Amino acid sequence: MRHFGHIAPAARGDLFFREPCSFDADSPAPVLAAALGATLYSPATRPRLAEDVLKQARRGVVSMVLCLEDSIDDSEVPGAEENLVRQFADLAERGAELPLLFIRVREPRQITDLARRLGECVRLLSGFVLPKFTQERGVPFMEALRKAESTAGRRLFAMPVLESPELLHLETRQESLHKIARTVDTYRDRVLALRLGVTDFCSAYGLRRAPDMTAYDVRIVGDVIADVVNVLGRADGTGFTITGPVWEYFRLQERMFKPQLRRSPFLEGRVEELRTALIEHDLDGLLREIELDRANGLLGKTCIHPSHVAPVHALSVVSHEEFSDAQDILRPERDGGGVLRSSYTNKMNEVKPHRAWAERTLRRAEVFGVAKEDVGFVDLLAASLAE
Repeated sequence: MRHFGHIAPAARGDLFFREPCSFDADSPAPVLAAALGATLYSPATRPRLAEDVLKQARRGVVSMVLCLEDSIDDSEVPGAEENLVRQFADLAERGAELPLLFIRVREPRQITDLARRLGECVRLLSGFVLPKFTQERGVPFMEALRKAESTAGRRLFAMPVLESPELLHLETRQESLHKIARTVDTYRDRVLALRLGVTDFCSAYGLRRAPDMTAYDVRIVGDVIADVVNVLGRADGTGFTITGPVWEYFRLQERMFKPQLRRSPFLEGRVEELRTALIEHDLDGLLREIELDRANGLLGKTCIHPSHVAPVHALSVVSHEEFSDAQDILRPERDGGGVLRSSYTNKMNEVKPHRAWAERTLRRAEVFGVAKEDVGFVDLLAASLAE
């Protein structure tokens, strides 16, 4: 699979200076972590789940979570587990290319139980999403994952979700974060990415952000994200990929504030109607949050609606300018440091301080591609939605 693989090759050639690489479930963990993109969640109760997975794959989704936790009622869990086993068998029979598939469980026993019940179809599974992850809850989850790997005879990843009250409350946050850091470091080779449960953070204080506000506008939540990145997202080799929080809105809501999308990029591309559609579906707020995610060290995003996928992926493509800067900074002859003017002659590139940024940028360029010099977000989004 590859990002933007659902776009015709000729159209991709018009968009990309360097096209996204191909990858699959057996690719190296750093590649998969960077490639997760918009991870689409779906309740495990859906009766046509196999068809849903294939349909979303055809639309450009490369990672999905099939949820047994908060998206379904407690009474539905046994039926949802049975449905998952049937749907995986259906997918195995079809033999089509699939996204990376993860199951969000409630408790450790479900990991080993489902790995056993899936049988040979476990080969279609990339791993499990572990809710409300703390040191105390996390160790049993990770040990269950180890047992499931033994049963499955294949690599399985964990994606812990950081969403517990201990992380939110100021008096317990620091200790909780350091305990989580020790736990995920112990199981580093099986932790693909860390996910943020911002809805649970808001719940602890009875909050809910409006569609014209981002997670970062809710100060309590913004503070937690900053602390999570501070401890668990460092660029010194000790950090992990941390994904962006879920965007909850996908239909028109009454607005208090002006739209957050400038007209000029859309007018230049003659797609003013696309700007209007984004605003009408409250996706201008999503676009701003995606940009803030990346500015704050997050990569990828939890998504609960298919309409969110294309904007996340379009904004994940590396611009030609970013790529040029990263390449200049990482040239072998620059190992000694120094300062140089960017090839676009609009900024300073300081080699040593900007090295970690450049390395991350090239990793993103590998999986999401590099846009041509005259191609912007609007062009990428319009091409994605046209397919």
